[in-house]
Order: sequence, then C-alpha cells, then structure tokens
Amino acid sequence: MFEGVLMEAQTENPVDLFVIGGGINGCGIARDAAGRGLSVELAEMSDLASATSSASTKLFHGGLRYLEYFEVRLVREALIERETLLRAMPHISWPMRFVLPMHKDMRFENDTPTSKLLSVVMPWMKGRRPSWLIRMGLFMYDHLGGRKILPGTRTVDLKIDEAGAPIKEKFVKAFEYSDCWVEDSRLVVLNARDAEARGATIRTRTKVISAQRGDSLWHIEMEDVDTGVRRSTRAKALVNAGGPWVADVIRGVIQQNSSAGVRLVRGSHIVTKRLFDHDRCYFFQGTDGRIIFAIPYQEDFTLIGTTDQEHTHADVAPTCTDEEAQYLCDFASNYFKKPVTMEDIVWRYSGVRPLYDDGASSAQAATRDYVLKLDDGGAPVLNIFGGKITTYRKLAEAAMEKLTPFFPEATAPWTAGVAMPGGDFEVHQVGDKIAELLRDYPFLNDAWAKRLIRAYGTEAPEMLGAAKSAADLGADFGATLTAAEVDWLMAKEYARAAADVVWRRSKLGLRLNAQQIAAIDSYMAAARQKASA
Repeated sequence: MFEGVLMEAQTENPVDLFVIGGGINGCGIARDAAGRGLSVELAEMSDLASATSSASTKLFHGGLRYLEYFEVRLVREALIERETLLRAMPHISWPMRFVLPMHKDMRFENDTPTSKLLSVVMPWMKGRRPSWLIRMGLFMYDHLGGRKILPGTRTVDLKIDEAGAPIKEKFVKAFEYSDCWVEDSRLVVLNARDAEARGATIRTRTKVISAQRGDSLWHIEMEDVDTGVRRSTRAKALVNAGGPWVADVIRGVIQQNSSAGVRLVRGSHIVTKRLFDHDRCYFFQGTDGRIIFAIPYQEDFTLIGTTDQEHTHADVAPTCTDEEAQYLCDFASNYFKKPVTMEDIVWRYSGVRPLYDDGASSAQAATRDYVLKLDDGGAPVLNIFGGKITTYRKLAEAAMEKLTPFFPEATAPWTAGVAMPGGDFEVHQVGDKIAELLRDYPFLNDAWAKRLIRAYGTEAPEMLGAAKSAADLGADFGATLTAAEVDWLMAKEYARAAADVVWRRSKLGLRLNAQQIAAIDSYMAAARQKASA
C-alpha cells in the first residue's frame, strides 16, 4: 500500500473506539470507555501530555472569573468536580488557599457581561470591580458546588496576617478562598495507565496519517514517528481529541467538511525563585481587568501566570515571549514589595488552549466551556473542542453519552470516586503515607519521601522495591532521581526520553543541569536498545 514503507499487519477485529490525541481529554475518554467494556485504542503523535495538558496553571478550580461571563453551569460543574477529583487522586492533587488582595483600582475587563451590565445600572462605578461584588461572587463560589472538604471564604487583615508580609502596604484587606492544585501531566499519564489496565491499547509517538470513513467502520493508518513503521486498524467510532490540532485532524486526517472552528489562545507562565515563605497562593487583579496567580511551586519556586494571547497555528511551538514574561513580572510587581524581575526567572513555559471559536471579540472573552460535535453520517466521529483540566472527567462522560447509543453493550458511567493508580487513600492521609515510606525506607530524607508520595502515592513502595539503601536503586542522576525510578517510568508510564521524565512525569528539570539530563537520555536509549535486542 505504501511503497518503501514498512507495514505491520492490520488488526483482525475492529476496535470499538479509536481516540486521536493523548492529552487529558483523549486519555480521559479512553479510560471511561475502557471501563464501560468497550475495546479502545489511542494514538498520540508525541509523548502523553506533551502539549496543552502539561502547560496549564496546574489548578483544579471552578474558574472564579468565569462568573463575570455568566458561565454559571461551567463554574458549578467545575466546583463539584474539584472534590470528586481530589478524593480520586490525593497524591497528585491537594487543597490550596488563595489570597485575593483588594484595592480600589481593580477594574473589570471591558467586554465582560458583568462589566456591561454594571455600566448601565451603576455608571458611577466607571468599570471598577468593587469588593462587595467579589464577595458576592465568592459566596456563590462557596455554595454552587456543594463543597464538603474544602474550607469556605474568609476575610484577611493583611496588616497582621503573614500573607500580607511580602506584598505592598497599600493592600490591607483580602479575601481568602479554596481551590486545588493538580500535577497536570501526571494526571494524563494516570488516566492512560488506568485505561490500559482496563484493556485499552495506548500508542505514544504514533501519528495518525489518515482516517477513511466507511458506512460502519473507520479505516485508520498510523506511523511510528521513531521507526517510520506504519500499521493500520479499523474502528467502529472515532474520537478527535487532537487539542490544538483538532481542526487539522478534521480537515487533513478525517477530511471532513465542518463549520466548527477552534480558537487557539496561548497561555504563558514564568517560574521564579521563591518569592514568599508561606504555602498560600495569590490571586492578583490588574487595573486592565486581567488576573494572574502567584503559586508556591515545587517547594523552592513560585509559579506566575497566565497570559491570554492569540496563537497562529498548532504547529508553531508556543513560547513565553520576553514581552509576556515582562508583563507577568510587572503585573506581580504591582503587588509584591520586592519587584519581580526578568533575572528572577528560572524557567518559562507556554501552552495553547484549543477553545471553541464562538466569535468572541477577544481571547479573554472566548468561552472556556467544552463543545462536543458528533457527526454520524456514516461511522460516527466525535470532535472535541475546548475543555478545562478540572472538568475533563465530566467531558469524558458527556462524550460517552453521545457515543453509547452506538454501543448498546456499554455499561453505565463509573468514574466518579474511582481512585487513580496510587490514589487509594484518603485526602487527609498524605502525611501518614510519607511517614510510612520514611519508616520502611529509612535511607530516604523528608523531601525525597514527600516527592515520591506526591508522584506515586501508594505505588511508591512498589517502585522502590526491596531497596535497603540508595545504592540499591541504581545510578543517581541527581535531585533524588535514580535508575530504579527511570526504569519504572519507562516500564509503567510510557516514558521514552529524558524530557518525558524531567518535565512531564516530574519537574526535576528545574533541579538538574544539562549534563545530568543528557546522562538520563543516554541511559534510557541504552535501555530501549537492550529491550529491543
């Protein structure tokens, strides 16, 4: 079929569902479908979570500012999901408190529905975002989602609270509310692992070349991007979870005519040396109506983001430009006593949000809600637009609701409350798990044990095995990363290169130098060669 290209045999029996894209939406749908008894195959052209799903602000949050756009359903769904997800993955997600300093110069963005409404009914406000309105929004935030675990909003006196120490003295009052942190790329990998454990086939570094539609089946051609070997398969239904490439898949791979479009919005972040000593986050409002977060990150750093900029094309790698980095520094410096400078930045990253193109006038105003477009004129295909990491599980359920009419044998929704690999313990037991690991592996120090529990949860002892000393874990690559952990990530978590390990399965790239990362790459290449011999 393809001259000069190595081919593998076509799968004898078609799979029920073929998923294009190994981000959070694709892996979440694969997990949900596999758990309902469907046969599932997923192809990701790079590493899992290699695009948008590893470049978020790392929050499970309701989206407080979305209330200003009257996106109440989206916010309510996200708020309910925070605690559902927190219970299912207490190792990679945990509660955080957010401090929102108040000041009379705070403004709305001009094109929010709330701003437009207040300009009519209260024109003397002149675009100001008053504290009473924010408190009303926080009251809704506390009560829309049936909060049970997370504490509610309180008022903070910044003159006496430690949260006021690093910020300017003109900020004397703040509101403090709850949201949650999540290790975004680890969440994707755990969904893929759980999908595979339930029977799904997960293919990384496998690009879908074409998908041809028949009356009852899709005929799909794939290529291993490392070896060039091509293989084909058939599927009863197709899911396009291509993220930033969703439109490219529609036009180029599936060759569909579709009026649905995607709006690419780039969100950039900077990571600096630690800017404050406490473990709470800041929610900063700008005089331009924008907001940013300043979040404790990886123990020794602070994460600041995000921007909203139009992005040209998915194939253009997103980067945090000097202009965006300076914007974030200046924004944060409006609050912190000590200015944040470009010299403080130790890392920067950027991701592209594939939002549904609803015709909004600006990137900030474009809907963050997900949109699912089903085409059943032949073998069905479901195209996924937008979505937030917080609502990925609900998106997967909504996707399956559209697809299960084609699969009457599929079982009912099941994912709510079902633990992710390593997450089978209670939210409040994290400290206990760290203590148990230190007891059973006394050669670990506190920081090392905490990192392992926060990454692997109850699977950390399985990864450490029978080790009696650090030497038993093999080569030490630095920053507590050992050969035993790299082997685990290769065997269990689809890692094939150092970048997979130090930037997606972990953030140890912040602590390792180029020489150490190169040594990891060499080790992994030798391991792959040995395995294929």
